[in-house]
Amino acid sequence: MRYIRNYFRFLAAIQLLPALESGEETLVGGQAVLEGVMMRSPHAWAISCRKPSGEVVTMSEPLERPSEKHKWMAWPIIRGVVTLGYAMKLGYRALRFSANVAIEDILQEDGQENSSPNASSKVQAQADSSKSREKAAAVSGWLATVNIVISLAFFIFMYKYLPLLAATELKKIDPAFGGRIVFNLIDGAVRLILFLLFIWGISLWKDIRRVYEYHGAEHKTVFAFENGDPLETAVVQKYSTFHPRCGTSFLMTVMLISIGFYMLIPYTSFGARFASRIVLLPVIAGVSYEIIRFAAKHRGSLFALMTAPGLWLQRITTQPPSDQQAECAIVALDHAMSLEKERGGELVIA
Repeated sequence: MRYIRNYFRFLAAIQLLPALESGEETLVGGQAVLEGVMMRSPHAWAISCRKPSGEVVTMSEPLERPSEKHKWMAWPIIRGVVTLGYAMKLGYRALRFSANVAIEDILQEDGQENSSPNASSKVQAQADSSKSREKAAAVSGWLATVNIVISLAFFIFMYKYLPLLAATELKKIDPAFGGRIVFNLIDGAVRLILFLLFIWGISLWKDIRRVYEYHGAEHKTVFAFENGDPLETAVVQKYSTFHPRCGTSFLMTVMLISIGFYMLIPYTSFGARFASRIVLLPVIAGVSYEIIRFAAKHRGSLFALMTAPGLWLQRITTQPPSDQQAECAIVALDHAMSLEKERGGELVIA
């Protein structure tokens, strides 16, 4: 039963990936995972997860920035698509690691129930634990493929197909809803309602609420780092859980920007409209990334107002963390920054 629960926790967290992670190549960012936090610097990343026993399991690895290998990946709009895709891939690996840590703990408990506690069995358990941790971040195999397919199918069905279907059916009831502006306003409104209901509804699940608390811990820790404060629990806890570069703000910006984009599409058939929504997704994501990036640097600009709904929504997707949860975020960032310094990377705080 615990295996099934852990799998559904993992699957639910995948659906929340865009809302939980912040993708930016030149700044510190992170993501909440299952019972832990992933922190990322320009050239390194680290994950810290707390097991039920209280032990904090950490893994860190160096990173290569895509734009340093291919200059065209740093071009506006394109850099948004590349960076977000890279962040999603990294975020999925982080979720896999956290899920494997939880499964490892379950396996250890089951093993202790079915075997006598002697020295050799403890040594073997430690060896198996070390081996599983080394493999925890690997993203391969049929399970990873199935999870990604399910997530993409859910996203397309929930936020592309259903809103378009609802707007099309309303147009059949009253032709007045068929105008390009009105039709796309209805389509956008349905999309927003479905998104908000999903974010709120899943927050009622205790396990996901804990993920939201770790999300708050990640934001507080990033704020403390950006302000040059010592990464100590008491200091970190003074900061807000609302951060402008959060994935939640990005998703809300995508939702709003997409309404304007879809109004420019001349197609009127259901199939053509549905296809255009999928094709335009990378362009909308790239433009939204640039808006979020600009708004984070110019808090008083008009673009900053566009990101305000995302900050409001963080009242759901981020929750005040406990000191232990904040400690996880601090440990993750400390490991990421230590590896960043070893690699001689430069961090630009903007």
